Amino acid sequence: MQKFIPILQWLPNYKKGNFLKDLIAGLTVGIILVPQGMAYAMIAGLPPVYGLYAALIPVLMYMVLGTSKHVSVGPVAMDSLLVAAGLGALSIVGVENYIAIAILLGFMVGTIQLLLGVLKMGFLVNFLSKPVISGFTSAAALVIIFSQLKHLIGAPVADSNKFLKMVLNVFQKLGETNFYDLAIGLSGIAIILIFKKIDKRIPAILVVVVLSILAVFFLKLENHGVHIVGTIPTGLPSFEMPIFNFDVVYDLWPIALTLALVGYLETISIGKALEEKLDEDTIEPNQELIALGVSNIIGSFFQSYSSTASFSRSAINGDAGAKTNLSALFSVLLVVGTLLFLTPVFYYLPKAALASIIMVSVIGLIDLNTARQLWTKRKDEFVILLITFFITLFIGIPQGILIGVLSSLLLMVYRTSNPHFAVLGNITGTDYYKNVLRFADEIIDREDLLIVRFDAQLYFGNEAFFKNQLLKEVDKKGPKLKGVILNAEAINYIDSSGAQTLTKVIKEIHNRNILFYIAGAIGPTRDIIFNSGIINELHKEFLFVKIKEAVACFDDPSSVTSLKDKIAHQNQFKV
Repeated sequence: MQKFIPILQWLPNYKKGNFLKDLIAGLTVGIILVPQGMAYAMIAGLPPVYGLYAALIPVLMYMVLGTSKHVSVGPVAMDSLLVAAGLGALSIVGVENYIAIAILLGFMVGTIQLLLGVLKMGFLVNFLSKPVISGFTSAAALVIIFSQLKHLIGAPVADSNKFLKMVLNVFQKLGETNFYDLAIGLSGIAIILIFKKIDKRIPAILVVVVLSILAVFFLKLENHGVHIVGTIPTGLPSFEMPIFNFDVVYDLWPIALTLALVGYLETISIGKALEEKLDEDTIEPNQELIALGVSNIIGSFFQSYSSTASFSRSAINGDAGAKTNLSALFSVLLVVGTLLFLTPVFYYLPKAALASIIMVSVIGLIDLNTARQLWTKRKDEFVILLITFFITLFIGIPQGILIGVLSSLLLMVYRTSNPHFAVLGNITGTDYYKNVLRFADEIIDREDLLIVRFDAQLYFGNEAFFKNQLLKEVDKKGPKLKGVILNAEAINYIDSSGAQTLTKVIKEIHNRNILFYIAGAIGPTRDIIFNSGIINELHKEFLFVKIKEAVACFDDPSSVTSLKDKIAHQNQFKV
């Protein structure tokens, strides 16, 4: 049971000395979680209280099932935006229906994550490459920022899931700006930024919330048109099954899959980053999927929309000294206290203050450093980043992620179909064989021998490239060429098409009265050489462990080593 329920591993061995540190860390995170939760619910298009609901059951479930000591789950900006983008594309009538579908979406996200975890499919997140992540998070950050401008200027800006339309709507309403809202929002941004520079441990978000509530209450700013959160339902969420509609489920599954993978990616990325910082290694990827899945499924029964790990709160949790997942319990208790006793206080919380919290929180998602590095070192990957960025910004987040992933895969296929192909030569006075283009002045040039290296698996996507490059080099050598050695160290797999092509190439080279040798093939590749029939054309005596042995055999066939002789007469090789 300890394997499937990690809390059973650490709770029985809990050290009393960790209690105070977990308590302080949990309360610190809880202080941030309350206003953040309400703010992120607004991004998702939900009433603020649903952000608090998402900070209850999911947090407790992750405490029980999660494997990271410092990850803090709950509502986050990115997932909230994805919820808004996904539901905004549907024709939903009425706030109640919107809420019900958002909760159903949370259930679907959890179900997908749980299924992926049970099937040990955590590796799928690897298909979200760094350029894709950077591109869509940067674009998403801009979408979030512009979505909050309506609260910052206090004007009735029409919602839109199209970025250009959103920007246009904001500019059209600038003339209706409520300068009290604008002053509150800009002040909130300034306070958070200033306090971050002074000392990151200062709860700047809490300061903004308290000051803005006091300002609205004592200065009667509500009478000046300041938009406030208003009445927040008091009490804990009740148990309620999500309302299932198969037509809606069919419409939601693409965004649910996106949310499931993005949420998992965020959790793993945050957890790994914190582990590296603290020199720990506790995260189990597939268990994390199960923890997030159960958190979202059970959370949806208590009116929670989808949640995942928050980088800012996780960082605060670690910096505040959290030692175990028990810190999450104290965060939840603070949220419970807020729902039971403090919701009347938040009645006067201005939406502009929440908008300032959101805008400062997500500005860090704009990843200029990665873009700059890729432009300098990897222009092909920079193009992937731009494609993802612009598709996400101007078409949609799910489409941006999908096209970004497909673009990354296409780039990978292109690279593997046109891999590095090098002609090698012996460095004078050594046993080393290196690329003649890199060591031209130190290489012994032989007209009678061609040594090449193919730096990829040999498969249907690059078999023609391999054949063309090899025969081109053979033709360059001319009639004096008597032997070809293929250094196969980098060939970790040969599929049936590749095997057929390699066999034909060896045969064609033999027909030119040129000897063909293979050196350095690893065990699995040698197995394929024997099992696929390549060996029938190559012959065992032309298969070598090292290039220098193949060269020695070419120069003097009687110099075959005992190791070579042993390998040449085996039918199977295991490494």
